Amino acid sequence: MTKTSAFPIINPPTPEKRPVTDTHHGITRTDDYAWLRADNWQEMFRDPSLLDASIRAELEAENAYQSKLMADTSDLRKQLFKEMKGRIKEDDASVPMKDGPYAYGSSFKLGGEQPRYFRMPRDGGTEQIVLDGDAEAEGKAYFRLGGVDHSADHRKLLWAFDDKGSEFYTLRVRDLADGKELADRVHATGGSGVWDAGNDGFFYTRLDPNHRPSKVLFHALGQEPENDRLIYEETDPGFFMDVDGTRDNEWIMIGINDHETSEYRLLSASDPFAEPKLVSPRETGLQYELEEGGDIFFILTNADGAKDFKIMTAPANDPVRANWQELVPHEPGRLILSVIGFKDHMVRLERKEGLPRIVVRDRANGEEHLISFDEEAFSLGLSGSYEYDTEMMRFSYSSMTTPSQVFDYNMRTRERALLKTQEVPSGHDPEHYVTRRLMAPAADGELVPISLLHHRDTPLDGSAPCLLYGYGSYGITVPAAFNTNWFSLVDRGFVFAIAHVRGGKDKGYGWYDDGKRAHKMNTFTDFIACSRHLVAERYTSHDRMVAQGGSAGGMLMGAVANMAPDCFAGIVAEVPFVDVLTTMLDATLPLTPPEWPEWGNPIASADDYRTIAAYSPYDNVAALDYPPILALAGLTDPRVTYWEPAKWVARLRDRKSGDNPVLFKINMDSGHAGASGRFSRLEEIAYTYSFALKVTGKAQSIEETLR
Repeated sequence: MTKTSAFPIINPPTPEKRPVTDTHHGITRTDDYAWLRADNWQEMFRDPSLLDASIRAELEAENAYQSKLMADTSDLRKQLFKEMKGRIKEDDASVPMKDGPYAYGSSFKLGGEQPRYFRMPRDGGTEQIVLDGDAEAEGKAYFRLGGVDHSADHRKLLWAFDDKGSEFYTLRVRDLADGKELADRVHATGGSGVWDAGNDGFFYTRLDPNHRPSKVLFHALGQEPENDRLIYEETDPGFFMDVDGTRDNEWIMIGINDHETSEYRLLSASDPFAEPKLVSPRETGLQYELEEGGDIFFILTNADGAKDFKIMTAPANDPVRANWQELVPHEPGRLILSVIGFKDHMVRLERKEGLPRIVVRDRANGEEHLISFDEEAFSLGLSGSYEYDTEMMRFSYSSMTTPSQVFDYNMRTRERALLKTQEVPSGHDPEHYVTRRLMAPAADGELVPISLLHHRDTPLDGSAPCLLYGYGSYGITVPAAFNTNWFSLVDRGFVFAIAHVRGGKDKGYGWYDDGKRAHKMNTFTDFIACSRHLVAERYTSHDRMVAQGGSAGGMLMGAVANMAPDCFAGIVAEVPFVDVLTTMLDATLPLTPPEWPEWGNPIASADDYRTIAAYSPYDNVAALDYPPILALAGLTDPRVTYWEPAKWVARLRDRKSGDNPVLFKINMDSGHAGASGRFSRLEEIAYTYSFALKVTGKAQSIEETLR
């Protein structure tokens, strides 16, 4: 790795070493920095002022260090922020969605950080602001809205907020006639609730002290939360749980799942005192989802070996497994992602040959048709509907060059109406840009898709800088969608590329299976293969390439830093899951038991222990000449705890060779998602982009772009 002169030479923080050992399966490890984990983390997530003073001092020293190293990017960050903000329509609004006598939507006011929620008469008229996020956030260092849901009689609003970043949400109820809050206030919830059919109470999940949604309760309006009725309690800490309802207000659905197994329980929305009925008991590897269909449920499932899923039906009053009937058969290579039911139609979103597509089915005759699109790489989203008895379905479309478009689609007449195109106030001409889909050969012969974007005038002779983004876990597919922020790099000559590595479902469910547990190494080698393919195709060079990923994608960053540090000029690891082995060995952490199906259980299995130990970034830091690395975290993050990147950074500095710096920026007022306001978040993105520009030598001229 060529040493960089982009950063001043300043001595970094050197946290004290306090060795702690642990032994599992006859293997002993030593951790010098385990003390950076707060012993009172559960309490600290709710009240950050309780953080141990010595830990706080270390984190503040890290912030001071990175601030000094990035001081010369101050003007650049301001310019980047100005550009990105200039691409956002400040008073933007969603297209209202109809429901009975009203249409509901969200909007921003000029300069506003938080969304406002409004309603208006169904066919147009004066807007009524039902919830103003900016007003609710006033005076708070952190504020994020959770679910916002109106009652079926349109008289009340159930809404949630988190003002710590720890994702313990408080639920409130507002009277829509006078805008006043009811006395009801329910704490420590999962962030949303579902109204019962009588609109006089709601179902919700309560989080336990370890941040797990362990209970579903019913809250009757006016009663004290401690008297809320327990509907269902999940005693297995390895399962997530949520509660939802059907649009016809007939059913309440309790969904229970980990990353490979699911289970549903149903109760009537009109009888909150009923016992929930089990649909099909959890069976390891069996996944299914319920979607309303009137007198039936549509069931999306992988039952009977349907690896890429199929659709079945069952009577709504008795949807047990024995009554499931096949409707849309399994087709290998066609991954069915989701289903929406309507009175006369069923819509499914699926992925085939790496691209999404929408299929509409007439329920009366079974006839199906595709909604077609023309671009080489694009993204689709189903918006669904508040209403079940309707011919209209809403979807969104975008590509890396085409701003997001919202359509209403008549499923009977097949007419498509463009309702809105994302406005870019500073201007955007798709003809100035090129989006491509490449296929990078992996070591085992698989072809890894790459979606990329560049300015039409960018020279493709190997000299262009490149930001290569990756994720590759939980079956999540990174969409080739429109993102206005990317153009601050692309207009400066960058190639922006997404590596669709194994661990996502980009090429079907098998693509996910081949990037998890024993096959996890494929995720990392795929990403490295993508970096080398981009260089071989002359899009960039290794000393001009920056890798970026967040959360499990941050783990990807840590792994490729250990495996191929010479491939990158810099690495950005956002809220990085880098201490995988330690976290998976700690069953008290919020996400550990539910994550074992994804990563393996190193407590119970020696093989899983060795598999994770072979790639866990923290455990594989070595005396290597790493490129400059930027790690970012949030103090109250319950998903990737702050101490993972804190420990990783300390070990990197202690063991690495070379002079390239390791920077750690921690937001002391946020959690996993970073800053909560839309403009505050842009400041964080401007920071990471200034790092990318700095390490690739493009930070010198803040005004120089290809536009």
